[in-house]
Amino acid sequence: MHPNSLSKYRPFPAISLPDRTWPDQTISRSPIWCSVDLRDGNQALPQPMSIEEKIEFFELLVRIGFKQIEVGFPSAADTEFNFLRRLIDENRIPEDVTIQVLVQTREHLIRRSFEAIDGAKRAIVHIYNSTSPLQRRVTFGDASRESILQVAVDGAQLVKDLAATIPETEVILQYSPESFSDTELDYALEVCNAVIEVWQPTLAKKMIVNLPDTVQWTTPNIHADMIEWMGRHLNQRDAVILSLHTHNDRGTGVAATELALMAGADRVEGTLFGNGERTGNLDIVTLALNMNSHGIETGLDFSDLTDIRRKYERFTRLMVPERQPYAGELVFTAFSGSHQDAIKKGLDRREKEAAGNPGLVWGVPYLTIDPQDIGRSYEAIIRINSQSGKGGVAYVLDREHGFDLPKSMHPLVGKHIYDLADEHGRELTTDEIREAFFEHFVNVESPLAVTEYQLVHKPGGGHVHCDATISLAGTIHKIEGDGNGPINSFVHALESVDLKDFKVTDYRSHAVQGGSDASAAAYVQLQHEDGRLLWGTGVDSSIEMAGLKALVTGWNLLR
Repeated sequence: MHPNSLSKYRPFPAISLPDRTWPDQTISRSPIWCSVDLRDGNQALPQPMSIEEKIEFFELLVRIGFKQIEVGFPSAADTEFNFLRRLIDENRIPEDVTIQVLVQTREHLIRRSFEAIDGAKRAIVHIYNSTSPLQRRVTFGDASRESILQVAVDGAQLVKDLAATIPETEVILQYSPESFSDTELDYALEVCNAVIEVWQPTLAKKMIVNLPDTVQWTTPNIHADMIEWMGRHLNQRDAVILSLHTHNDRGTGVAATELALMAGADRVEGTLFGNGERTGNLDIVTLALNMNSHGIETGLDFSDLTDIRRKYERFTRLMVPERQPYAGELVFTAFSGSHQDAIKKGLDRREKEAAGNPGLVWGVPYLTIDPQDIGRSYEAIIRINSQSGKGGVAYVLDREHGFDLPKSMHPLVGKHIYDLADEHGRELTTDEIREAFFEHFVNVESPLAVTEYQLVHKPGGGHVHCDATISLAGTIHKIEGDGNGPINSFVHALESVDLKDFKVTDYRSHAVQGGSDASAAAYVQLQHEDGRLLWGTGVDSSIEMAGLKALVTGWNLLR
């Protein structure tokens, strides 16, 4: 922003907590997870979900493993109310899943919410009212601290009274001092303790105190200080589940949540991929997979993250960004040549080391987790554009098309492919890479081509006679030669038409894995009499013919 604008702003005050303990803590266990996708996500959608879409989304959240799911704001709209009634009346809520309803601390809205949850086995009633000085002054017309506290107390009492009217439903109270992140700590504590006093939670029947980072005003460390301070001073702390609800205004929703968990929080609210109003809520996918990457079990199943992302995008009509942690299309993709080379080496080495050692600790350069663990394939890890390197092209040809190129062949093939990408000014598809490889390096038949070929193995083994017909610059020649194998006999046959300016220095072959039009690939390295070395590739259903085609290709490329 313009420097003249800076006078409007002030740094957020630090919390006096010289004996803070959270910096020395580590996250070693999973919190209680609560998805609020059907609340904040729905409120922030340009096109709200239908009831059928919300039901399908709810069932997806259940399959992922959420045991607490906020199903919306049933007192706010008929769609929200009817959706919840469908879940209850059609017995769609599993025994081990607790639904949660959100409601402002207003009497008629709380009563309507109880109509909505009637018949559920277990429900969290989440009441809230804004407590910050900014809200008290602007939204509520200079309301006093006492009057705001009384709203919270009256709401908690009403929930307690109404809970007795639906004894078949276990009602759990959750209270949020909305805009906690901008509320004086001593006042936030006073309000929360007043609600605790009304509800009287026990170790057997706990309540939830949710401390929402409704708007991110500060850095994650100060947020952690606030959570630790509140955790120390809340009454009946053992009977209280301390919950978080972070937003992402400063782009630090995940970091603020992680530090707050270190500061003693027990529970986390958030959404898939961080959807929500303004810049969104905590991204539960990122937080949970961060934990998984440290070996922590979360109870959430993101092993097919691509399918989850696809369903989420269909429900919400929102797109997950390509660089979204873990879920984005490009997060496991390398275009840089040096990165591609390191990834290829890392994957190849791990494949060897992991044989017979299923517990091998993950360690591949540039990949924080194994993409296969969240349903991603290796084929998409390395992508080719003009910035790519030789190793990346070889990786794609190997993993995608089954061609294990000799290492000394990588530079020439790699340069040709990324020069082609530069010419087009875009990324090349894997099919385009294969086509370019075949066009320039495989079965090249000009100026030399083999039109007929026959081998005769001489008695006693070890010697082969070759009869062949070749086309050289349009002229047909019948040639023959003897040697200790198919390649050697063909080389001697070529000498009969004075093609003597090269020698064979290396030969490799393998079956083409996944090949649709051939079963064998061969690579022959030739050295020209001027010292140049070059590989030719041959592909054919016959391993012998693949070798001859590779030799011919190499000879043609040396011209």
